[in-house]
Amino acid sequence: MNSFSAVAPGTDLPRHARDLRRMHDLLLSGGRAPALPRPVVARSWQRMLALGLNPTGAGARDPLGRDEVERRRRATPLRWVIDDLRLALTSVADASRFLLVVTDADGIILWREGASTVRLQADRLGFGEGALWTEGQVGTNAIGTAIAEQAPVQLFSAEHFEEQQHPWYCTAAPLHDPRTGELLGVVDVSGPALTLHPAITALVETAVRLAEARLSQVHTHQLERLRRSVEHVVASSNGPLLVVDPDGWVAVRSGIAVRDRIAAPRPDTSLAVPGMGLCLPEPIDGGWLVRPATADRRVRGRLDLTGGEPVLEVTSADSTLRRPLSARHAELLVRLADAGPAGTSAAALSRALFGDSGHEVTVRAEISRLRRQVGALLTTSPYRIAAEVDLVVVR
Repeated sequence: MNSFSAVAPGTDLPRHARDLRRMHDLLLSGGRAPALPRPVVARSWQRMLALGLNPTGAGARDPLGRDEVERRRRATPLRWVIDDLRLALTSVADASRFLLVVTDADGIILWREGASTVRLQADRLGFGEGALWTEGQVGTNAIGTAIAEQAPVQLFSAEHFEEQQHPWYCTAAPLHDPRTGELLGVVDVSGPALTLHPAITALVETAVRLAEARLSQVHTHQLERLRRSVEHVVASSNGPLLVVDPDGWVAVRSGIAVRDRIAAPRPDTSLAVPGMGLCLPEPIDGGWLVRPATADRRVRGRLDLTGGEPVLEVTSADSTLRRPLSARHAELLVRLADAGPAGTSAAALSRALFGDSGHEVTVRAEISRLRRQVGALLTTSPYRIAAEVDLVVVR
């Protein structure tokens, strides 16, 4: 059986569904059941009970309006791969018996398509575009549980917390930004429980891997277009410079050894780049031109933890940039500073922050968010403070 499959090949689905319903009713009413749920289900049910959700009720289904759904579609990188997901998942023979659902990172359903009969059943469940499908909203379900667990999840019948979802199976896998590891959304295949096929898990996982590979290609092509569009600017410039996309990913470097990313530029806001000092980015079509604003190339950082809110001060020459940080981002900076030039790994940071190495995906996502703020002050592989940065932590 696949590591996250809900049923093994050859399982008698009707009998298994009856057994799960009996277990669900006994356990959630405070009784004793002859079997226990799978660990991923047990963890989710514990979260639902802690939230005070009622398995016999139904969470609120108040879908977002069409305009907001369209805005979210335009804003998400998933728009670049939705056609690939459709091709991978709805072209198979069993596609007439299930729904393809794609959510954003918040768990909002942005796209849903499939057989009309299954769509009608989903409509009665509130399982439509614009609906929030997190655990806290609708109980244990593959989409919400995949977000909570940061892992692929399949649920069958009464493994769902809400009784009205028992006639369904659902198979969901998180889809991450291949550049950063940040969660972009969830890809889900759902249908009537007794139509579940063992191959669905592999199908969803394959579709997600293909979509993530496609996102890498899209970003590479975007950087190449930006690179071509500024060739004349680079050729006529003296001194070090960078050309970056709106998120700080480097398309062109000249006279500077920055590897992949700086802090995301913002209008009229200085940023610090090791080897260039403080810079004032200039907007260009499709990105930013970044050049030194001072002659001093050394960057000095001071992380102040003595006040109510951590503050990072970055100084080059006689200019200082102040940036408030969250407690988590400040803690990451402290860990990286303590690691010294040798740096550290996602697994080591996971153990330091969470007590085990099972949160590497979360660590990578947090590092990505931190790099969006401080950019090239941090380097990767391994994670460490850049060699050109002098960072002092004031505790």
